[in-house]
Amino acid sequence: MHLPIWLRRHLAALRVLLVCTVLFGLAYPLAVLAIAQLPGLHDEAEGSMVRSSTDVVGSRLIGQSFTDGQGRALPQYFQSRPSAAGEGYDPTASSASNLGPENIADTLAAPGQQAKQSLLTLVCSRSKEVGEREGVDGSRPYCTPSGVGAVLAVYSAGPAVTRVVSVNEACPITPFLATYRGVRVECAQPGEDYSAGRLTPIPGGAPATPAVPADAVTASGSGLDPDISPAYALLQAPRVTAARGMSLQQVRTLVAQHTTGRALGFLGEPAVNVMDLNLALDHETAPRR
Repeated sequence: MHLPIWLRRHLAALRVLLVCTVLFGLAYPLAVLAIAQLPGLHDEAEGSMVRSSTDVVGSRLIGQSFTDGQGRALPQYFQSRPSAAGEGYDPTASSASNLGPENIADTLAAPGQQAKQSLLTLVCSRSKEVGEREGVDGSRPYCTPSGVGAVLAVYSAGPAVTRVVSVNEACPITPFLATYRGVRVECAQPGEDYSAGRLTPIPGGAPATPAVPADAVTASGSGLDPDISPAYALLQAPRVTAARGMSLQQVRTLVAQHTTGRALGFLGEPAVNVMDLNLALDHETAPRR
């Protein structure tokens, strides 16, 4: 008996659907799952989870904060780099800030207007905070001593400067610079529009190479980076040493032991996994039975 052509086509499509479902919906996922259980792959397949005693405390692949209930850095722990993922290190909201190098002017709080920091001010404020926490000079080029972007809105009439406003310093603060090209620098009035002025970043007198490394003040592209640079780790070592009652050499040795080199010897930069390092510190200072 010959079936109608339309029915034969539907049956053929149904057979293809069943075969693809078995192959790609069952066989392939089960094969990948089986391969993932092989020695050397199982830990990565399970998310590289880290356990302290019997409790899961995080993943080696995802950064996390080491702070108290008020968000203050715990002095006995190395701190991770900043995160722009959700409320911080949120794997469901992996993201960068999407702010570029030209984002230098803050939006100051005003009635009906929400305050918003520029990328420059975020970097400046973080550098100031890290410098105070680690006992080093947290100043950076293009940052004011108060920790905001050192940016002026310069108004001109021909070649002559007629008005200058420090756009990131709200009144009644005294601006970081008294005069610019002979004109008194004003503080910014929240809610006022300074877009008619030419935004002019001022480098200031900070060292060209800041004491606070770049990864201490900038978030990674994913917001989930679990690593910091060896330079940032060594900057934190004296604080951790004092909080733990260890010797500086002990802490530096642990940093060296948890520093990984470039992938394949030439890709990326050396890095320190913050969670692994902090767990090693807890192990070293745990009471011995």
